[in-house]
Amino acid sequence: MTTRHLQTPIMHRVVEHNGVVYLGGVTADDESLGMEGQTRQVLSKIDGYLAQAGTDNTRLLSATIFVTDLTQKPAMDTVWKAWVEGQDLPARATVGVADLGGNALIEVVITAAV
Repeated sequence: MTTRHLQTPIMHRVVEHNGVVYLGGVTADDESLGMEGQTRQVLSKIDGYLAQAGTDNTRLLSATIFVTDLTQKPAMDTVWKAWVEGQDLPARATVGVADLGGNALIEVVITAAV
């Protein structure tokens, strides 16, 4: 069975199928923040989306992180490491991209187990 949560005009933010939760790309609401601030905001939003599906960040399977400036990756990693403490680390890729629209510095796509 497939369960969908938080419909937008173009997608559902959260889709659950066969015990796996898929989150669409998540960006910060306040694009005036720097990389650390935007990363904190994105991860906070992800916490809420995962909770809506009955899971949390200890059940992450994979993460794809898109950043507009790879020199800012250490700032992002600082926030990320505090968020995924312990042994529950997902498979992860960080990809440099030219533009995420507006002043977004980071976008994160997550897959997690329920």
